[in-house]
Amino acid sequence: QVQLVESGGGLVQPGGSLRLSCTASGSVFSRYAMGWYRQAPGQQRELVATITSDGTTNYADSVKGRFTISRDNVKNTVALQMNNLKPEDTAVYYCNAQKYMNSYWGQGTQVTVSS
Repeated sequence: QVQLVESGGGLVQPGGSLRLSCTASGSVFSRYAMGWYRQAPGQQRELVATITSDGTTNYADSVKGRFTISRDNVKNTVALQMNNLKPEDTAVYYCNAQKYMNSYWGQGTQVTVSS
């Protein structure tokens, strides 16, 4: 069992930056693949970025070059640095932990990009 708590969302102007953080507890964090997903109103939840237990990263095309995912296996955290934010990045962002068939989600944090 893994518990995930996100933080760092908020309101930012277009072109601005935010850093999301997710803290995990309850299991061996380093063995999990971690990811960030987002869901905009009326839309399906979509993948933003993932990072495997060995540090391999993957990004949605829409965020490549603007977002960076990282993890700290000592602090049991995964972060998403978001730069050059656009209004279409507005969504609830969710942290995910995945190992084999087990998948865990945080409660989500709202990111709003608006002038």
